[in-house]
Amino acid sequence: MIDPASGILLIADPFLKDPNFLRTVVLLCEHQTEGSFGFVLNRPIQNTLDELIPELEGHPIPVFDGGPVQKDSLHFLHQLPDEIPGGQEIVPGVFWGGDFDAVITLLQEGRMDPEKIRFFIGYSGWGEGQLNTEMTEKTWLTVEANRKLVFLEKHEEIWKEALRHLGGEFEMMINFPLDPQLN
Repeated sequence: MIDPASGILLIADPFLKDPNFLRTVVLLCEHQTEGSFGFVLNRPIQNTLDELIPELEGHPIPVFDGGPVQKDSLHFLHQLPDEIPGGQEIVPGVFWGGDFDAVITLLQEGRMDPEKIRFFIGYSGWGEGQLNTEMTEKTWLTVEANRKLVFLEKHEEIWKEALRHLGGEFEMMINFPLDPQLN
């Protein structure tokens, strides 16, 4: 396993029962002594972007549940550093944040491929030492993130694809039931 760091995917253990993270994959954007921060990549919400931001009417872009913290905040990951200045590169070709006014303009003018941006309500956060404790408890598996996994078109396949990326014995976990007692 890789230690948590910016640019690492946290893959929920198949038997993790926490409803906030059941079969999720989290892209860590920051991991420091004081705490960690990232986004759940594979849990869309019911609303689309145009339902949340009136200026973007006619742009029904999916929005994802980034995690259980600050559900009143909107964040984004993108692949457009030249068009959206101010983003922070997390892994090669994947940027977190940037000039939101530029995002709105690009969308309104039809100059952005919606597949190159992901929006999130809220985020996943861990206080000092909390994620390290969860790693010791084997709550998460880790793998290096890449642009293909972060922006996988079939978001419902991200958890399985991340396990496949680990390979070996982990690939078998793809078919584990949610509750082994029901097997």
